[in-house]
Amino acid sequence: MSYSGFELSGRTAVVIGGTSGIGRAIARGLAEAGADVAATGRRQELVDELATEIEGLGRRSLRIAADVSDRASLESLLAAAVRELDKVDIVVNAAGRTKRTPFLELREDEWNEIIETNLTGAYRVSQVFGRYMVERKYGRMIHIASLASFVGLHEVAAYTASKSGLAGLTRTLAVEWARHGVCVNAIAPGVFRTALNEKLLDGPRGKEFLIRTPMGRFGNVQELVGSAIFLASDAASYVTGTIVEVDGGFLASGVNQ
Repeated sequence: MSYSGFELSGRTAVVIGGTSGIGRAIARGLAEAGADVAATGRRQELVDELATEIEGLGRRSLRIAADVSDRASLESLLAAAVRELDKVDIVVNAAGRTKRTPFLELREDEWNEIIETNLTGAYRVSQVFGRYMVERKYGRMIHIASLASFVGLHEVAAYTASKSGLAGLTRTLAVEWARHGVCVNAIAPGVFRTALNEKLLDGPRGKEFLIRTPMGRFGNVQELVGSAIFLASDAASYVTGTIVEVDGGFLASGVNQ
């Protein structure tokens, strides 16, 4: 007997920060699992490119750029998705930024830029799309957390603070919205080489991450797709307030030698 709990046919997903790296892999994965997917980001040409790929899979998509720092753009995205794709069942918030700076040299504007994208951006996404989901009495909201949601990472204080805050926001919204049929969870990737972090990994930090990761390698972004499909599906109907770690054993690790 087959189990259809992971089936996403008939579902509509919005992936914010979905035009590169982790977000792009998840957007394509949700489409391959059957969902219509509106993947968005700040660069229109990348939005158009991915929409063409999603439509090539036989799914519907949108060609609308949006920015987590611009509430109006998120509201327009929601309105367009409901108008053109009928509804929004799933929201993945994958927008993020980081920069390595010793804390005592961290300028306030740099701190604010990272908090603005990673945490305040998540607040806007959650409020705009969460209101719709709560009123509709159904929804799956998935944030992209981090190893930094659990442990301190050297010289990325703003990023670590933002991702720790995102973990707390995920749990709080799960508690508030459970009675309304909305599940709020997060995925915490381990070390995945993307445009966001590649400079940090090309040096001693990358080697240290590998030593501390029992699997001894960086992840492939495709290895995050299964967790996203699970959390987006009816198979996860009793899962909320959880941060799913996809990290090659990093957070479980003590001594590896």
